[in-house]
Amino acid sequence: MMKHLYTRILLTVLISIVGASAFAYDIAVKNADGVTICYNYSNDGKELEVTYINYNSNSYAGNVVIPEEVTFMNRTRKVTNIGNEAFSGCSSLTSVSIPNSVTSIGYLAFCGCVSLTSVIIPNNVTSINVGTFYFCSSLTSVTIPNGVTNIGNSAFCGCVRLTSVTIPNSVISIGDEAFGVCHSLTSVTIPNSVTSIGGGAFYGCSGLTSMTIPNSVTSIGSGAFSGCTNLTSVAIPNSVTNIGGRAFDGVDLPYVVSLIENPFVICGKASGDRTFSNNTFNNATLYIPVGTMDKYKATEGWKDFLYIEEGAGPNGSDTQDKEKCAKPSISYQNGKLVFNCATEGAICQYSITDDDIKSGSSDEVQLGVTYHISVYATKSGYDNSETATATLCWIDVEPMTEGVTNGVASVRAKPVLIQGNGSTLTISGTEAGTAISIYDTSGRMVGSTLGSAGTTMIDTSLRRGEICIIKIGEKSVKVLMK
Repeated sequence: MMKHLYTRILLTVLISIVGASAFAYDIAVKNADGVTICYNYSNDGKELEVTYINYNSNSYAGNVVIPEEVTFMNRTRKVTNIGNEAFSGCSSLTSVSIPNSVTSIGYLAFCGCVSLTSVIIPNNVTSINVGTFYFCSSLTSVTIPNGVTNIGNSAFCGCVRLTSVTIPNSVISIGDEAFGVCHSLTSVTIPNSVTSIGGGAFYGCSGLTSMTIPNSVTSIGSGAFSGCTNLTSVAIPNSVTNIGGRAFDGVDLPYVVSLIENPFVICGKASGDRTFSNNTFNNATLYIPVGTMDKYKATEGWKDFLYIEEGAGPNGSDTQDKEKCAKPSISYQNGKLVFNCATEGAICQYSITDDDIKSGSSDEVQLGVTYHISVYATKSGYDNSETATATLCWIDVEPMTEGVTNGVASVRAKPVLIQGNGSTLTISGTEAGTAISIYDTSGRMVGSTLGSAGTTMIDTSLRRGEICIIKIGEKSVKVLMK
């Protein structure tokens, strides 16, 4: 199945080419560098989506900077999306700058951009789509921002020069063949937010020498690590309830550590879909939790290991589920962000981005910095904590009395900290009686209340991973629900 992946994706592209018109954009506008970029209207004409010029492989070439806003016929609109196949087949594209205004990137958006060497994905993007960077064979590194919850099928498949990838703690699922045939990838840390590893997710990653599967993972898909010929060991956490056929096919492991206390059926060595290679079944030592020998010897697949031992594996700690660091809290005190973790000795690792206006074209600009914060805790011998997120902004106390003296604005403002947990928003720092309204991206109101002098909690109909607009007084802030 997996060996035909390239053909399947390329056929999809070719079919699209045949069925599409040569030109399929609404407007074409030059950026500050004189490069023409094509757009389609989105969100009922209120926003713009980057699209292809035509299906010529060199529609876009060299360095392309996508602006945050575009003015056409005296109307200025935000660029919020990169459309399906927008840069697909642009073999001469070497770099692309994506603004923070972009919240979604379509499927196959950069497929076949063989000269693209690096890319920074904006912080507001929450999903890496199907085949987004498929066969970007010159891509050497990529940073996936906090906030991304899903890495789609074949997202980075065929990125043969990709040597490193950082998967943030916000990611929940890694899709089928997401990193397939990334030969140069030597190590990957899967965060403990991930619950499923898709079929063939890392197949053919022959450069991988180590792989840590966290105790959040419940499912390992078929062929997930097949062909990872340089893997020397694997530890399977107790959280796993399903391992697909051929998951470690073609990998000759000297030992396997299973933390699973109640083993389930896997494909044995007589099956054409055997989970482990014949050499692993016949020669590797399977280390299992103390007191589970009878269970393993009675369970299909596991009982095919010729050498099974109870107790710690060669590294001792392999058979111990690690305790997880407590999720940090975020507060703002006396001009400082403060992070607290209940796990003694844990270190908080944070990242902060801002929505400062860089440049634009309009008659009016709303000023005010907004900071997006994400933080998780680490400690030696512990699994990383879940990631806590918040948004910090400043609300004008007297918006109608702002003044400018000697070219410098003098504005009284209060810091407001916004945190989302499931469908509930927590807002700290507002004045009592301040009107607060919550909207989804379609403009529909999903919650409203009056702020209190302390902390205000608002229940909404939003789900994790959705973006909402919070209006506090005259200030509007975009927040990702976590």
